[in-house]
Amino acid sequence: MTQAPEYPQARTCPYHPSPAYEPMREGPPLQRVTLWNGLECWTVTGHAEARQLLADPRVSADRRRDGFPTVSERFAGLTEAKPTFLAMDDPEHNRIRRMMISEFTVRRFKELKPKIVAVVDDAIDGLLAAGSPTDLVEHFSLPVPSMVICHMLGVPYADHEFFQKHSRLLVQGTSDDVRVARVALVGYLAELAMDPPPGLIARLKADQVATGQLSKEDLAINAMVLLLAGHETTASMLSLGVITLLDHPDQLALLKSDPAAAATSVEELLRYLSIVDAGPSRIATEDIEIGGVTVKAGDGLVITSSLANRDPSVFADPDSFDITRPARHHVAFGYGVHQCLGQNLARMELELALPALFRRIPTLRLDVAVADLTLRPAATIQGVNSLPVAW
Repeated sequence: MTQAPEYPQARTCPYHPSPAYEPMREGPPLQRVTLWNGLECWTVTGHAEARQLLADPRVSADRRRDGFPTVSERFAGLTEAKPTFLAMDDPEHNRIRRMMISEFTVRRFKELKPKIVAVVDDAIDGLLAAGSPTDLVEHFSLPVPSMVICHMLGVPYADHEFFQKHSRLLVQGTSDDVRVARVALVGYLAELAMDPPPGLIARLKADQVATGQLSKEDLAINAMVLLLAGHETTASMLSLGVITLLDHPDQLALLKSDPAAAATSVEELLRYLSIVDAGPSRIATEDIEIGGVTVKAGDGLVITSSLANRDPSVFADPDSFDITRPARHHVAFGYGVHQCLGQNLARMELELALPALFRRIPTLRLDVAVADLTLRPAATIQGVNSLPVAW
């Protein structure tokens, strides 16, 4: 029997799925693939099937289950670690998620809007002060979401070099790096929570830890997830968003000419870039008939978001970047009960930051060819660790 193809595969372009996925795009919505450890699982490339499975209570997010599909060796050690709420199933997942949800509402982010605008403007000031050419990641893409999530959580931004370093190790390092970085971040946040500044950590300590609803350890573990996801993902979106817009000047011109285009531009960027390419991962707890196959209980499932978001039955001409496209039904934030808690925050940051950047630096350009950019490897948050720009 022929072994299923290796998965995931690295991108060769910052905004397109791996060319190795072409046979998968032309095949059925569920196909067998082989992970780094030899485990075969299902990859889900169809948009409808991805949404159906992510909303199905017969699939589990608990990575401690035997046979759970980890898409990289670096994540293998996390199966033994105490899970965050992202790796829990309901009702425990929902119980912890509800403790935090009031900080992630549209209303809350409208209140935060002036703060985000100020953060963006300050970052652009810093970018201009650094002079042309310079690194957009260092002076803009990373500081903006880092400052915002620090403000929300009550994490001192003065510690950003520490948590950015360990966050990068978590998503790009070796399995040993991941273990060390996780311990370091949880330890840092546990110490911070002993006398936290104003923010979500302080509120959870007062409302949940003090009443016995949440342990001190769980507070630190889940704060780590929010801190990590709150800056790593949006930083990648900002950098790749700039690359994509500069490489599609007609679409950039539309964005510059119409401030109202920011919202649809962001949705199309989220669909088009799909920075969490290989994932989310799940495991079936019962047999499921879907997409013409039977997913057996114990079978692993990995949603290939970049392909689900380019399903031609849902998105016409899916490889074209079109900021006028109504694309909000993408699965870049997942779907179902585990849909990204911070999606509204990410949208607002992107909608404010990208137009402001091009408005204040209208001659912004890449200082290196797109083909010469060093891309992150497969099985991590897609993006670049540096982005030389000039103006």
